[in-house]
Amino acid sequence: MQSHDVIGSNTQKIARLFPNCVTERLGKDGKPELAIDFEKLQAELSNEIIAEGEERYQFTWPDKRASVRLANTPTTMTLRPCREESVDFDNTQNLYIEGDNLDVLKVLRETYLSKVKMIYIDPPYNTGNDFVYNDDFAENAANDADRSSFRDEEGNIIMDEKVYTRNTESNGRFHTNWLNMIYPRLKVARDLLTEDGVIFISIDDNEGKNLKNITDEIFGEHNFLAQVVWERSFAPISLKKHFSYSHDYILAYGKNIDITVCNGLPRTEENTSRYSNPDNDQRGPWQSDNTTVGPVVNSKVYPLTLPSGRVILPPSGRCWLYTKERFQEMIADNRIWFGANGDNVPRLKRFLSEVKQGVTPMSIWKHEEVGHSQQASQALKLLFGGKSYFEYPKPVDLIQRCLALYTNCNDIILDFFSGSATTAHAVMKLNAEDGGNRKFIMVQLPEKTEEKSEAYKAGYKNICEIGKERIRRAGKKINEELGKKNENNSSLPTPNSKLDIGFRVLKLDSSNMEDVYYTPQEFSMSSLFNENVKSDRTNEDLLFQVMLDLGIELSVSIRNEELGIRNDITVFNVDDGYLMAVFDKDVDEKTITEIAKRKPVYFVMRDASAVNDNVIDNFEQIFKHYSPETTCRVI
Repeated sequence: MQSHDVIGSNTQKIARLFPNCVTERLGKDGKPELAIDFEKLQAELSNEIIAEGEERYQFTWPDKRASVRLANTPTTMTLRPCREESVDFDNTQNLYIEGDNLDVLKVLRETYLSKVKMIYIDPPYNTGNDFVYNDDFAENAANDADRSSFRDEEGNIIMDEKVYTRNTESNGRFHTNWLNMIYPRLKVARDLLTEDGVIFISIDDNEGKNLKNITDEIFGEHNFLAQVVWERSFAPISLKKHFSYSHDYILAYGKNIDITVCNGLPRTEENTSRYSNPDNDQRGPWQSDNTTVGPVVNSKVYPLTLPSGRVILPPSGRCWLYTKERFQEMIADNRIWFGANGDNVPRLKRFLSEVKQGVTPMSIWKHEEVGHSQQASQALKLLFGGKSYFEYPKPVDLIQRCLALYTNCNDIILDFFSGSATTAHAVMKLNAEDGGNRKFIMVQLPEKTEEKSEAYKAGYKNICEIGKERIRRAGKKINEELGKKNENNSSLPTPNSKLDIGFRVLKLDSSNMEDVYYTPQEFSMSSLFNENVKSDRTNEDLLFQVMLDLGIELSVSIRNEELGIRNDITVFNVDDGYLMAVFDKDVDEKTITEIAKRKPVYFVMRDASAVNDNVIDNFEQIFKHYSPETTCRVI
């Protein structure tokens, strides 16, 4: 059981398009495998092949090829549920995932393929000490077994054999390490976006130009939406020698800009106040606009007689916006304003009821509109009772603006550099305001807090513990505030009755299955019956790995099915009968029959669950009789 084999899938796609370019060879293990004949493929795709060393436009760095390969390498890691750290586990549709985000993204790739509407990430800016990276980024993550973490004497994070080293400015691979970290993560993340999905990435000048080059390559330069300038501070720092930087950037890309839709910003009172109705037009308030345009089109230059009798021409170098015939139609429809006395230069009436309700956002976001860094720090500090546990969080309003621009009520939002979980806070807050049911997926490496920090002294041993507690507190506060608002005004909707402020905690871990690869010479009578599931894994652990394997979203409903036969057997009913699974031992044919009568789309059981060999021999026949459409699997 492992994540999707991207390279194998791509090979099959090429085989369908160009079967002559696929051949066979012996792999590293000595077994035959499909391979691409790149010389033939080049001939199919281009009349002239770019020679090695020939100059071309490209962006590269040391180990870029290895970074690309890493994105396509499958993983055998899985996600294990943690009920005790979750909130409303059985009902929530939100996820909080602990672990290395590259492994997590690979685990999620098939299940959430083209399902995430918006990704927001605030990756480390690579300023010297804020960025930790895997010292051997090409290491196979399947070798990781236990995800418990600690630091060595130099402060580096160690997760078993994988070392996350601080990227100091004295490092000769300072930019290379950052690029090797971010590239495969963005490459995998793109697969998760819906076709009309968007990604927002916060960054500063340290890696801004490199990030732009990477995102142009991965998402396509033509899918670039904007480089937003966010005013993160407003007071100058006098100690700076040259400039006091007061801004960061947010790079925005669509997966397919041709179908990406921007909701726009809501109209403010200031926007609406520009509209009036001096002539009491039945179509309502309007705002006047110019009726001339440049450069000159000769067919649109003609004399126009005003209601007052005065004849005018368009200004020099310009022409009328409409042809003479169309202009007369607009006048007849009372869409042209000549002033109260009928002697003014004509103006076009643009009605408030007919304009786009969303205001197109500007690319400069002022701190008065979306907040600033100090404000965000103070708000988070207040949420934690006056204690400062996290440095430089992003303002909730900043993320909420991104959400409002491109997401709708039932979309999925992903943040795989979750940090203090500002994105989760913003999702819940926006849902509370518009009655939406957006779902969030937060991913965070459980980086340990410093022993001298306030967070560590307060009991928060890693960043994930801060993030989860922030979601708990923010959700409770949002729900309370919404309840008070609705009590004061009964005409308001009451989305708080359905507001999802819970989250399922999942933790990245090695596969639930033992490595039982034996050659014939290594088999013995006893090893034939060895348990293939690790001894420390629960039935719910197995269930979530099966859900991943079948591409079932990890937020769907899960309940224990009452079969009315035995109370000592737990039968999982996932997503209202889409999957039914049983992993307990001593499962008999009566239990299998009752499950088959429920007609699930999938049925999965554990090999060791059967009370005897007859159950294994007969369960497929039972399903063929009661539910022939069910796909059955044994693990």
